[in-house]
Amino acid sequence: MSAVIVETTRTQRPVEVETAVLDIVENALRNARFEMDAVVLRTAMSPGIREQNDAFPLIADRKGRMVAGQFGSFIDGFLSGYDGTVEEGDVFFTSDPYACDGAISHANDWLVLLPIYFDGALVGWAAMFGHMSDVGGKVPGSLPTDAVSIYEEGVIVPPVKLFRGGTLDQQLLDTVLNQVRLPNWNRADLNAVLASCRTAETRVRELCERFGLDTYLSTLDLLLERNRQAMAKLFRQVVPEQPVTFEDYIDDDGRGAGPFRIRCTLWRDGDRVVLDFTGTSDQAEGSINFLLNENVLRMFFGVYTIMAVDPLIMFNDGFYPLVDVRIPEGSLLKPRRPAALSCRTHALGRLFDVLAGLLGQCQPDFLCAAGFSSSPHLMYSGLDRSGTWFQLYQIGFGGVPARPIGDGFDGHSMWPSFTNVPNEYLEAYYPLRIESYESIPDSGGAGRHRGGNGIRVGYRFLEPGQVSIHDDRWFTKPWGVLGGEPGQRGTKILERADGSRQTVPAKCDHVGVRPGDLLHFVTWGGGGWGDPLERDPDQVRHDVERGLVTVEGARRYGVVLVGDRVDDDQTRRLRAEIAASRSALPRFHHGGTVEELRARCLTETGLEPPREPAPSRVPVEPTGTDGRGTATARSRASAAPERSTGPRTETTVRTPLEVLVHRIARQVTGR
Repeated sequence: MSAVIVETTRTQRPVEVETAVLDIVENALRNARFEMDAVVLRTAMSPGIREQNDAFPLIADRKGRMVAGQFGSFIDGFLSGYDGTVEEGDVFFTSDPYACDGAISHANDWLVLLPIYFDGALVGWAAMFGHMSDVGGKVPGSLPTDAVSIYEEGVIVPPVKLFRGGTLDQQLLDTVLNQVRLPNWNRADLNAVLASCRTAETRVRELCERFGLDTYLSTLDLLLERNRQAMAKLFRQVVPEQPVTFEDYIDDDGRGAGPFRIRCTLWRDGDRVVLDFTGTSDQAEGSINFLLNENVLRMFFGVYTIMAVDPLIMFNDGFYPLVDVRIPEGSLLKPRRPAALSCRTHALGRLFDVLAGLLGQCQPDFLCAAGFSSSPHLMYSGLDRSGTWFQLYQIGFGGVPARPIGDGFDGHSMWPSFTNVPNEYLEAYYPLRIESYESIPDSGGAGRHRGGNGIRVGYRFLEPGQVSIHDDRWFTKPWGVLGGEPGQRGTKILERADGSRQTVPAKCDHVGVRPGDLLHFVTWGGGGWGDPLERDPDQVRHDVERGLVTVEGARRYGVVLVGDRVDDDQTRRLRAEIAASRSALPRFHHGGTVEELRARCLTETGLEPPREPAPSRVPVEPTGTDGRGTATARSRASAAPERSTGPRTETTVRTPLEVLVHRIARQVTGR
């Protein structure tokens, strides 16, 4: 079962493409992708999309291969799970990760896909998904930390036609919006995403009109092939044939179990790169599972490699056939339906730390420490004095890892395009006051290059309500490299109006707050790079001057400050003492083994350590169905060979007459 593409014309004749045309089309598509961002940011309503840019666009060729975008191609996953026709004027919509093979990874992500036609032929796709601030479910924000199935996480929309032949299915839209707490936000955000895709459709049609259909499609083929050749050369330079392995952890699943291992082994077989996740923990009972689409992982690996080695390479899907992804079924990264998925952001982000550890072993010149590999969430909701419902969803920032070329950034997002929500906006639209927003001195790991500091945000609540928190790295530490020290953990402290204080778990819901309560939302720092004793003492003095390092923290670098100057003699003596007392510097400094961290957990964090994960008790739906008797993409994928070689969907192309004959035959035969 796969989608049936309906076209009135289907001829494409490969033609020669001039270099100037290639460059013009490439940059026009790049500009169209940024125009998609501009449209959604100016028309969305929720702060998550409008203020923090939590939406991801792409433009693809007729086969669904991304030629411009941000989050990699997810159209193949959709096409493999959709049993129906694709026709001019259609717009598709889904929020079901299991029905599209992980093309989106939790129900809050609403995905819109728009097939682009020109003169009756399918010439490409425009797509975008955005994170909705609420999609119903058991808690405001729809990200329950204690969920054990996806059915607790809000409305789940299978792949459907939102527009059929250009006509909106209003009843479908009204039914979906009836399930959410903030229908006006969702309607506006969905329209913004749709308008963004319409903008890309217009730009692609303009290119087809300007250069001709054959030239446009041939240009896309050249862009993809150019990327494949460049990445094949890059992989041969960067990835060794000898396997290397790295592992990192998600601290807990929100239900008291943890940590959960993400383990990956990397090697090269000829031009092909293999990423094998054998050894990764089984799926969790809680909602930290990440249904990882293989193409999304290819995108992660490709982007990381390009950014670290050769940022001038144009990123698209051309290299995907060169990357073989192997993920064990039933693991944390390939859970079986109906495992909960809402809090998958921690596993998603931790993959970047794992990739950093792998590629850093392959090429030590590119080795980075662990950084802010998650997107901590704060949700605050309730009724204000007028009886009006309010609901805040905000993403926290932290310390970027130290790098071979310099210090990590302080208080930055994991995603480069994300921006902070202005405090003035928060105080104007929500019943709270921001009493502090500051870098935490010494939270970045010490090193020749300092890890970025985490930040402390103080939220003073002005109305009764409830809070949900999603965070990680409260148990394990962001590791340092090449002698660099780990970054400081994150923590959450709730200071009550009566003066009492409590440490709040990193993953929790239904935390009641009253007027005057103050939440200290503290994020973690990035790991350090290199020997701290090799950092320029004057740079340490400058860090102290800027409030990024304390006078006492300067001693971690072997630097002694007297007033506002470096005491050279004491600094030399202290550095000699530290060097003489320590053993060989490790390549990776995790701050202790898991067993050692367990033993120190209560003393260091104020929280009990997580218990050892037990085998998941989540019931698995009948093989081959989604619980309603419908075959699912996930069950089909599980029957496929473990070796994955790239986009695998084989869509059928038919004329309208052929489609009519096919439909009649299905009615007659019942198939």
